[in-house]
Amino acid sequence: MSVLLEAAEGSSHLLMGNEAIARGALEAGMSVAAGYPGTPSSEILENLARVAEERNLYVEWSTNEKVALEVAAAASFAGLRTLCVMKQNGVNVASDFLLHLAGSGTRGGMILVTCDDPGALSSVNEGESRHFARMIEIPLLEPGDFQEAKDMTKWAFDLSEDLGTLVMLRSVTRMSHASGNVRLGALPEGTPRAEFKADGSMLDPNEGPVLSMPVAVKHGLQQERIAKARDLFERSPFNTYEGPDRPEVLIVTSSACTLYSREAVQALNLQGRVGLLKLGTTWPLPPNLLKKYLVRSDRILIVEEVLTFLEENVKVIAAEEAKEIGIKTFYGKNDGTIPMRGELSPDLVIGALSRILDVPYQAADPEYEKKAQAAALANAPQRGLAFCPGCPHRASYWNIRTALKMDDRDGFVCGDIGCYTLDVFPGGAGTLKTLHSMGSGTGVASGFGKLGPFGLNRPVLSVCGDSTFFHAAMPALVNAVHHRSNITMIILDNSGTAMTGFQSHPGLCVNAMGQEAPDVDIAKICAAIGAKVEIGDPFDFAETRETLNRLMEDEEGVKVLILRQKCALSPEKRGIRQYNVRVDEALCIGEDCGCNRLCTRIFRCPALVWDTENRRARVDEVLCAGCGVCTQVCPQSAIRKEVA
Repeated sequence: MSVLLEAAEGSSHLLMGNEAIARGALEAGMSVAAGYPGTPSSEILENLARVAEERNLYVEWSTNEKVALEVAAAASFAGLRTLCVMKQNGVNVASDFLLHLAGSGTRGGMILVTCDDPGALSSVNEGESRHFARMIEIPLLEPGDFQEAKDMTKWAFDLSEDLGTLVMLRSVTRMSHASGNVRLGALPEGTPRAEFKADGSMLDPNEGPVLSMPVAVKHGLQQERIAKARDLFERSPFNTYEGPDRPEVLIVTSSACTLYSREAVQALNLQGRVGLLKLGTTWPLPPNLLKKYLVRSDRILIVEEVLTFLEENVKVIAAEEAKEIGIKTFYGKNDGTIPMRGELSPDLVIGALSRILDVPYQAADPEYEKKAQAAALANAPQRGLAFCPGCPHRASYWNIRTALKMDDRDGFVCGDIGCYTLDVFPGGAGTLKTLHSMGSGTGVASGFGKLGPFGLNRPVLSVCGDSTFFHAAMPALVNAVHHRSNITMIILDNSGTAMTGFQSHPGLCVNAMGQEAPDVDIAKICAAIGAKVEIGDPFDFAETRETLNRLMEDEEGVKVLILRQKCALSPEKRGIRQYNVRVDEALCIGEDCGCNRLCTRIFRCPALVWDTENRRARVDEVLCAGCGVCTQVCPQSAIRKEVA
């Protein structure tokens, strides 16, 4: 049984941050959850989907984040408590409706959980979501530990209903994916009933139509709600202080940085010299609470990830209250005390405090660190970012690269976000020349495809995955077809949202809760839009290359090639080996081949390794997925396969 269904109030369990958030939503009586998968947020919805039947929930992976927010909002408008989940990039996608939702207000408690990724550990950027809360004037909460992740989520629903507005709850990677002990609360009984009332006056927030207009009235209501939130936050139990009455340095922090800061203070044994003000309500900031603690110290250190959101807002309050609290010296990102980018850590906070207070600290003996680094370099294999063994994207890009060379017109590929982004790294084929947001590969290609009259006569290709096609590439394809852009769109269909854990999408016959659902045919959509559509198997090199070259030679409008092959790590293929693959040493002549080790240096499947002693290639049987694709690479036919 899932711990999320544990009914024993007061029991303690080790929960990942995302599990704690999911449990908090259940304790609050949430009924509907929607989102789009994206690390580090995905596990929240996955955990809720697993208990959907037992808790009478509706859970869905929506087509994209904007639609997810709209689906969740509908439940709120009908009086239900609802949750919407996404990563920081997704807030950009949802921002159009988000702006309107802040204006219209909500009814049933509604929480937007956004999980940011400082350091871009699993993202193409580390852009964060906190600024949206200030821009659209909604409350922002940030849990400082795993217990708060649960408790704050539960409280956020009450706050939302009290204010009549969406509440944003922000996590970060180290909060979402780390674990800690969490004390559980009670799970409510019964299933709430949805009722949408919309026949009252336009200005009736509970029974009128749900509108973000008239702006003159609705914007005033937004500001009233945010002012009420500010007053509530003055006495929030999620804002805490620990340390001396008159600290030499006051740390103001939030989120996972609370844990880093606390550890740094303890490591330096500064509990009697440094105060720590942990803020759980970070927009709007409670001015009286801040004033109470800012007055106690002349030196203020702001510790946060990633941008200077908290630092800037604290400084505004400090400037406004300067007559009473005095002039302060601030340390943080703006003065370089804390790095302006990337994840923070206890070591970085220790370094900041050491410099401010002139306290010497040595984490480890320098000689020990040198030996440890040398041992790591000697014993750990050096591997760059690369496609997995058996990945169909490696085959697809190999074919694209070969077809572009055969075409000989210097063609290029406009990229997209997904596993296939790895083509830009040394382990890829190097065909991607642009890379931005989801769906932008085809959008940018659509623009390039209209530059023929200006002298750009190179073949233009775009790539996107099957989930990304539904998420954001369809409008770009419509645009390209309507404007007769000369492009070839390649849809890398590996039957799932593979990069984030094989979540379902509209192209599959199952939904987030594991129920049967109608699949939407990508090929039929593309054909209906007006593109010329072909379907191929990337593992068939000859056929794929021939198709690509033929499509590139056709300069009339948009061509779509759907390359279908399931991900090697998908539940359907994982652990199932189609072929046993080996290198025939009698045929492999290594560096004397003339191919310059094409298999291990260029094709670069991790399962193909160079044996430095025998001067031959060999297959690592542990890593090999048994796809047999590499047999088409070797010019000596030295790589052999047999049916497993």
